[in-house]
This record gives sequence, C-alpha cells and structure tokens, in this order.
Amino acid sequence: MGRGAAAAATAAAAVAPADPQPLAVAFESAIASRSPRLGRAAHARALRLIAPALPPFICAHLVNLYSKLDLPAAAAAALASDPHPTVVSYTAFISGAAQHGRPLPALSAFAGMLRLGLRPNDFTFPSAFKAAASAPPRSTIGPQIHSLAIRFGYLPVDPFVSCAALDMYFKTGRLKLARHLFGEMPNRNVVAWNAVMTNAVLDGRPLETIEAYFGLREAGGLPNVVSVCAFFNACAGAMYLSLGEQFHGFVVKCGFEMDVSVLNSMVDFYGKCRCAGKARAVFDGMGVRNSVSWCSMVAAYAQNGAEEEAFAAYLGARRAGEEPTDFMVSSALTTCAGLLGLDLGRALHAVAVRSCIDANIFVASALVDMYGKCGCVEDAEQIFYETPHRNLVTWNAMIGGYAHIGDAQNALLVFDDMTRSGETAPNYITLVNVITSCSRGGLTKDGYELFETMRERFGIEPRTEHYACVVDLLGRAGMEEQAYEVIQGMPMRPSISVWGALLGACKMHGKTELGRIAAEKLFELDPQDSGNHVLLSNMFASAGRWAEATDIRKEMKNVGIKKDPGCSWVTWKNVVHVFRAKDTKHEMYNEIQALLSKLRKQMQAAGYMPDTQYSLYDLEEEEKESEVFQHSEKLALAFGLICIPPGVPIRIMKNLRICVDCHRAFKFISGIVGREIIDLALNMEHMSWFTPEVSRIQLGGVGELLKATNAEICTEAMHPIFAIWLSLD
Repeated sequence: MGRGAAAAATAAAAVAPADPQPLAVAFESAIASRSPRLGRAAHARALRLIAPALPPFICAHLVNLYSKLDLPAAAAAALASDPHPTVVSYTAFISGAAQHGRPLPALSAFAGMLRLGLRPNDFTFPSAFKAAASAPPRSTIGPQIHSLAIRFGYLPVDPFVSCAALDMYFKTGRLKLARHLFGEMPNRNVVAWNAVMTNAVLDGRPLETIEAYFGLREAGGLPNVVSVCAFFNACAGAMYLSLGEQFHGFVVKCGFEMDVSVLNSMVDFYGKCRCAGKARAVFDGMGVRNSVSWCSMVAAYAQNGAEEEAFAAYLGARRAGEEPTDFMVSSALTTCAGLLGLDLGRALHAVAVRSCIDANIFVASALVDMYGKCGCVEDAEQIFYETPHRNLVTWNAMIGGYAHIGDAQNALLVFDDMTRSGETAPNYITLVNVITSCSRGGLTKDGYELFETMRERFGIEPRTEHYACVVDLLGRAGMEEQAYEVIQGMPMRPSISVWGALLGACKMHGKTELGRIAAEKLFELDPQDSGNHVLLSNMFASAGRWAEATDIRKEMKNVGIKKDPGCSWVTWKNVVHVFRAKDTKHEMYNEIQALLSKLRKQMQAAGYMPDTQYSLYDLEEEEKESEVFQHSEKLALAFGLICIPPGVPIRIMKNLRICVDCHRAFKFISGIVGREIIDLALNMEHMSWFTPEVSRIQLGGVGELLKATNAEICTEAMHPIFAIWLSLD
C-alpha cells in the first residue's frame, strides 16, 4: 500500500464509529483503580467517538462508573441522559446510592424504574432492601418492597434476595417479621444464618447469636469467617469465657486461626472477658497483623486497667508503620486518662489533629474524658463545645469532668442542656456522674431529688452504682443514718462501693458505731482489702479510741494483710519524682525541708492551724503537727515549687485521697506563693487551688499548642516506659 492510501485508511479509522467494548474496559479500569479522573477521561473519549447518542450499553457503564465512585450528581446526570434506560442502569444507580449511604436517592430511583414499567431483577431487590434498611423503623417502604419481591417471585425462594430482606427487617427493628421471613426460607444458606447472628450481636442479643450458630450447625451448614467472628463477639458480649475458650479450640481444629479477622475477634473476646494475657498470646501468635489487630490489643489492655501496656501496644503499632485510626487513638487516650498523663494526652491530641481525626466523635469524646480526668476542665470544655455532633459518650465525658472536680453547678447545667437538646437521652452512667457531682459539690438536695425521680423522669432503674453515689451524697452532708436507711431499703445486695461510701462518711463525721457496722460488712465482702481495715483504724484513732485502733492494726498483721503505702509524685523534665510520708531519700531532701519550714511559718502567720485529728498514733500535739507536715503530698508540692518555673501549674498525683490537713494547707500555700496547685488522685476526685489575687497565666490553650508540629509536642512521657516517645512520629 502506498503512502497516500495508508493516510486515507488512518483518516477513515479516526472518523469511523468506535467499538464500545474497549471503552467499557476503560470504565471498569477506572472503577478498579478508584480514579474519577480516568473515568471522566473515558467518558470524554466516548462522547468524542460515539457522538451524538451513546448506546444503552455505554450509558449503563457510565451510571455504574459514577455510582461506584460515589459521584452522585454525575451518576444522576448519566442516568437522566439515557433516552432508553434499562434495568441494568437503574440497578447500578440504586446499588451505588445504597452502598454509599444515600437511601433516599436509591429508593426514588427504584420508584422511577417501576413507573417506567421496568421489572426489577435479583440484583435490584437486594440493593433496594439495603436502602430501605436505613429508613425509619415505622416506615412501610421495606414491607412494600417485600410485597413486590413476592409478586415477582423472588421471595422466599431466592436466597440472595431473602437474605437482603432479612437484614433489612433486623436493621429496622422488625424482629417479628425477620423471624417470620427466616422461618419461611426454604434454603437457608450460611449468609442467612450470618444475617441473624451479626444483627443479634449489633443489637445486644448475644444469646440469640449463639443459638443461631448452633442452629446453623444442626442444619448441617458449615460456618465461615463471618460466623466465627460473630460467635466470638457474642461470647464477649455475654462474658462467656469458658464457651469462647472451647470455641477457640474448634477454630484451631478447623483451620480458621489463619484468618486475621478471626484472630482479631479472638483478641477482642479475651480482652472483654478480662483475660488480657490470653489476648496478648493470640496477638503474639499472629503471622499477619493489620490496623484492627493493633487496635484490639490496645483496647484489650485499656479495658483491663493495664494502661502502661496499652500505651506500649500503641507505640508498637506506630513503630510497625500503622497509621493512627480513630479507634486506636481513642483507646490510647483512655490509657492517658488512667495514667493521669496529661503530656501524653496532649501529644496524642496533636497526633489526632495531624491525622485529621480530631473531629471524629469517638476521638473527641475520648479527648473530653482525658482532659476532664487530668484536671484540665477548660480544655475539655473547648473540645466539647467545638464538637458539632455529640453522642451520649461525649455528654457523659463532659459531665464526668465536672463531677471529677466537684463542680456541681456546671455539671447540672450541662445535664439540663443535654435533656433539653433532645440529641440523646441520658443513661445510667449520666445519672451516676450528675449525682456524684452533687455529692462532691455539696448540692445534697438536688442530687437526692434526682435519685428519687430518675425512674419516673428518665425510665432508668436505680443500680448499685446509684445507691453508692447517694450514700456518699448523704454521708458527706452528715446524714449517715439516712444513708444507712437507704442501704437497708436497697432491692439488691449492697456492694463494696455502697458500704465503703458509708464507712468513709462515718470516718469523716466520727460516727464510730455505724462505721463499725459498715466495716464488718466490708470485711465479709472483701476480707483482704487493707483499705477498709485502715479506714476503720483511722476512724477510731480520730475519736481517741487508741486501743481499738491498735487492735485492728494488729489483726491486719496477724492475718497477713498489708497496707498499700500512700505516695505522691510529680513529673518534671520527663522524670517521675515519687515521695512517701517522711521520705528522706530524695536528693533534694534538704531543700524540700527548708522550704516546708519556711512555708509553715508563713502559713501559721496567715492563720493556718494543722489538723491533727487523723494522726494515726497517740502522740503529743507538737509531734502530731510535725508528722502531718511530712505527708507525701506536701513533700511533692515543695519539690514542685522548687523546680517548676512560676506560671506553670503544679500537678501532684496521688494513689490515695488527699488528707484533710493537706487540703487546707494547699489552699494557704497557693495564696502565699501565687501558684496554681492541682492534686489528682487515681480513680478519685481532684482538687485545684489558686489564689484569686493572682491572674491566671494562660499558656496558649490546647488550640494554639496543637498548631505546632515540632518535636516539642511529642516530648518523652511521664513514665519511664515511654522513654521512646520521641520515636513516635
């Protein structure tokens, strides 16, 4: 062929109608690569080569392309531009809208397809049912689609359509209809059984999940990965440790232990059943781990009070190259709250901001909780009010933060905002937090009234936790006899926390006889707890009944009960400085004693008198005064005043509740030195003092702190185990 003939052939090929098959392949490639740019390029190529009218084959591919790439406007335009739409085009649009959480456009397109006289097929109905699953519980859309599926002969014989309808009924809360449909299904495959199991787990019905699993086995069906994961989730929800351990053996026997999803569910199961060690054993045996694996391990430790191990697991995930997820960061933040590690929490907050997950509801709620428990209620407020959509956990965290510092007024204000907003209804934890805040804030009447009316106002039955709170509420107000009457009227057996609250109140107000009754009940429930024996001994000591106090101490020694030593600690320059009462081992002992001596003179000049009523020994008054000034809290405070620069709050952590004398002394010292002093106790309330004459120094707040991305934010942590913090990012 000559040069002129070749050019003519090329020109003819350029204007000839294009073969649509290569274009279809291009559309599928764009979907597989999740590339809108490639999809639009293929669309433009089709318009150029096949204009003016695209064939139905290409139109269907375009609708499918834009629907799966979650481009709703383009998908709707492609469907509207098709002069002769087919059931394939409509099904692609309905499927894409349903999968991407847009049920209304999906159902509207389904109705439009019916108006055109197009018959839905076995792919259209499952997508329509998926969209109907997001409809309100009382909506009739789902049953109407169900009736159409029966009319067209797909129900109940088609297992694919039947499973979709079954899932829809479960997700819309129509359990009776779901069970009826399940009973009608002639061919129940594993997908149908899985629909029953997974929805029962999600709805908090673990026993139904377990029954469905055994129903699958009795029917001769073989479980798959979804079935196995659902069973472990059910055992975790019901705390069936023995059953889950037996199932673990079955999983190993059948070879499911090689699947990462199954192993993740096992880690989660053991963590929720209080077996963090077994969860770790499963985790260590995993050949392949993903982000869920690490998140499950962090959560397993966090749920069992192993904060240091949980944070170490988080650091291990980061070293393994895992990017921080909302669940991972929120779980790690929970460990910071348990460790009272404010610096760790701030650094994690920075990680959340850099990862663009700080606005996530779970992360935001964890941040509110962490800042509240670490005594930074202003930072907790900032995050709380900047969160656009709050859930129950967010509200509870903010109310709990106020309860932690005894700010009853603000706790009640937030509680009122919660009930008026209608965003979410309070649960039993909400009321525990509110009553606790009233107890610590001195609003006895408000707290007791809420307890008395919680059943009528909110439909919440009082639990043991509420009774413990109200006993503490009345006890702090000096109404121990009324608190005892509340205990006697409890519909359930009083717990350790209930009797402990009464014993603490009796010690506070010197009600020794009633305190002895509470102590005897505590000895029955937990005879090895040293705290109850010490509390009773101290109560007798404060009443001057030294013989009885000594007898209790001797009894503890005879039966081998050891008192947990009280200690306080301050973190400075990434080192934890721990102090115990009468501690003489610290390298700055002389400087600390010199400052305490100076402060003691200044405090006495300002009107301070040591409170020695809780001195544990029968000593002379002068000896008692010297003894209370050697408490671990005061030693830690003196160290903080020496080392921590002016303007920086001094945070003192303590493993026990702050004593009455230290409480009073800190108020005086705060006014004398013009410093903010925050004393936090693990799992207890904390106190904050600051002289009103000195304006508070704002250190930029959380917002400005987190704008920085330098290594200063990710400083080493308060505990030696976190010395590798700088390698985190």
